[in-house]
Amino acid sequence: MGKRKIIIGVVAGAVTGGAVALLDKEARSYACGKAKEMKSVSSYYISNPSEAIQGLQGTVDKVNQVFESGSANAMNALEQVEQTLDKVTNKFSNNEIE
Repeated sequence: MGKRKIIIGVVAGAVTGGAVALLDKEARSYACGKAKEMKSVSSYYISNPSEAIQGLQGTVDKVNQVFESGSANAMNALEQVEQTLDKVTNKFSNNEIE
């Protein structure tokens, strides 16, 4: 029940905040401009679905490349940490033997 109340409160706050923001003429103008832009773009992609899919595929490819690059960097960092730990461990074990 508490989870439902907080979600309703957040939505009500967002709606109220949006309505209050639209009292400002500049904010209304900006919102109308963005709505017209969204309508134009969505109409274009509805009439050209293949381009929408190509754009989505390109975006997914870019995200995959970024993820691969990040994971490669993380693996490199972990290998460097492992090498450093091995060096420290070997140094301490060599000092104990002497």
